[in-house]
Amino acid sequence: MISSMNTASDSNLEHIHTPVLVKEVLEGLLPERGGVYVDATLGLGGHAKALLEAFPQVNHLIAMDWDEEALELARERLSSFEEKISFYHSNFKNIELVVSEEGYPGVDGILMDLGLSSYQLDESGRGFSFMRDEPLDMRMDRNTTILASDMVNKLPEERLAQLIQLYGEEPWAKKIAAAIVARRSDRPILSTFELASVVREAIPRRFHPRKIHPATRTFQAIRIAINREFENLTQALESAVRVLNPEGRICVISFHSLEDRIVKHFFRNCQDLKVVTKRPIRPSDKEVKENPRSRSAKLRIAEKGPQTTEVTK
Repeated sequence: MISSMNTASDSNLEHIHTPVLVKEVLEGLLPERGGVYVDATLGLGGHAKALLEAFPQVNHLIAMDWDEEALELARERLSSFEEKISFYHSNFKNIELVVSEEGYPGVDGILMDLGLSSYQLDESGRGFSFMRDEPLDMRMDRNTTILASDMVNKLPEERLAQLIQLYGEEPWAKKIAAAIVARRSDRPILSTFELASVVREAIPRRFHPRKIHPATRTFQAIRIAINREFENLTQALESAVRVLNPEGRICVISFHSLEDRIVKHFFRNCQDLKVVTKRPIRPSDKEVKENPRSRSAKLRIAEKGPQTTEVTK
């Protein structure tokens, strides 16, 4: 069922989620050339709206998102551009299939914004954040079957610790996993508040992070694992290179070091790409002040060369 927010006005959606690095993305994609573009992680459509408003010479935008609720909200928000947009409820790893279905031999630019939207954090009710007491779901696509609560309550302690350490870079992963297993032996951990409480209590108070909640890294790790985010990102980058036209641009916004590392290494090692941004583009102090959730964003841009070769795996 689509959220009742699908009747929200555009101004309400802009209040709910502010896209990051919009000016830098538009400059990086070179949309003044016109052509066909892909927003592979549409979210609530903030970047897409800015692109189509500023550059009427863009012929067509292929808009993808695997969060069906967000996609429907964005469809309404972008209704004035409906003749130029095709919407797909699909994971961004399927870029190649979607572009082929649209009948294009290639596209001129691709945007991937890897962050959660403020809507997903604050309004979706799926337990992405520990700031509200919600069911431990964390699925980006409700059509998938494994919930965060399944992982928290069923994974062996050693495997749970590995995931929290690997995807969350959490130094207290073993202690957190042990605390989760101890708590679930009494009763299942089914809500965000329950999990956040277990994690907070597992880390000695004197070692609590100063700038983030003690459960931040654990929640991040579980979300990444549930949605196979790193595997999907690698597949999406490989597919994106194959569908980019010569001199086409790819812009990727990441929000933590592990994602950024994947993008950086892929751009550097792919024979078909020329790195445009030697260092990632960060939000200005002004943007961070106006939108604190942008503070960890990093934008990397690469361009496909005039001649194509095999994509480096």
